[in-house]
Amino acid sequence: MPDPAPAPLAVPGDGTPLPFSRVLVTGGAGFIGSALVWALNRRGVERVVVVDRLGTDEKWRNLAPLAFEDYLEADDLLPRLGSGALGEFDCVLHMGACSATTERDASYLARNNFELTKALAEWCVPRHVRFVYASSAATYGDGAAGMDDRKESSAALLRLRPLNAYGYSKQLFDLWAARHGVLSRMVGCKFFNVFGPNEAHKGDMRSLVDKAYRQVLETGEVRLFRSHRPDYADGEQRRDFLYVKDCVAMTLHLAATSAAAGLYNLGSGVASTWLDLAGALFAAMGREPRITFVDMPESIRARYQYHTQADVAKLRATGYAAPATPLADAVADYVRHYLAPDHRLGDESPSA
Repeated sequence: MPDPAPAPLAVPGDGTPLPFSRVLVTGGAGFIGSALVWALNRRGVERVVVVDRLGTDEKWRNLAPLAFEDYLEADDLLPRLGSGALGEFDCVLHMGACSATTERDASYLARNNFELTKALAEWCVPRHVRFVYASSAATYGDGAAGMDDRKESSAALLRLRPLNAYGYSKQLFDLWAARHGVLSRMVGCKFFNVFGPNEAHKGDMRSLVDKAYRQVLETGEVRLFRSHRPDYADGEQRRDFLYVKDCVAMTLHLAATSAAAGLYNLGSGVASTWLDLAGALFAAMGREPRITFVDMPESIRARYQYHTQADVAKLRATGYAAPATPLADAVADYVRHYLAPDHRLGDESPSA
């Protein structure tokens, strides 16, 4: 393993005050949610109420280094919010959801991803509480209808065809908000392929960086899916990979920008290949690349996305100017400062 960089990468916007005195973060022990709590802390916000389901995995480790006012289990949220027991908030960052793209129980996804989001929106909107929620690039399906976040009418959204039940559960709320005329009073973040620290608990839904890092330690090689389309060579399937530090900076920018409303693509704006990602991983680990291609499971071939790339012009138009971290730099930061030492966000030195 090469010597680590002098310090972990900073977060765009670090130290810039936010216009929030008290924030509710759902899914706050999860991947993006805990990263948001970490980013809030770095910008001086510690009056945070975290909501999640800690369960039996080690998601709790994401919370251990972070500062927040209170924690409650997700099943207690709506009753306590409705009774006024939780007090007032000026921002709700709703990241809580089942994010498994392989989940087959559509009823569960409808209850957990759609109905809970709708209930929180119905609480926030009449109270003029800033509401920022996690939509997903999975709503775009195979991209045949485009990946344009400016097309947010109910008619335009209805033309999208998600490839799995998870994507549809996210589209359901986008459609509901558009049809009820409230999408303009909130922000929906269409996250592309986000990776980085605090994802270890996600099992099969972890990013390739996390999975492949462990593959390399165990076997010395990375396994990638073969292409099953003649127009893409093996390993040349493309994704818009976004480092979680950039993701939370973009999300907090939108939360703090009162003029921002509707749906926003959150990605790097660059489509990189799986070979690019694997090469960055081997470089970060100081090893020569060894890649083996394996057949894609039949169960996902028809629903596999071969190319995603976020058009982030709408995000840029809100004044977000920070460039996305280059893929190689992001992977190096993740490997050297988090995966190798088994650290979470917040385990960095105080000067980081």
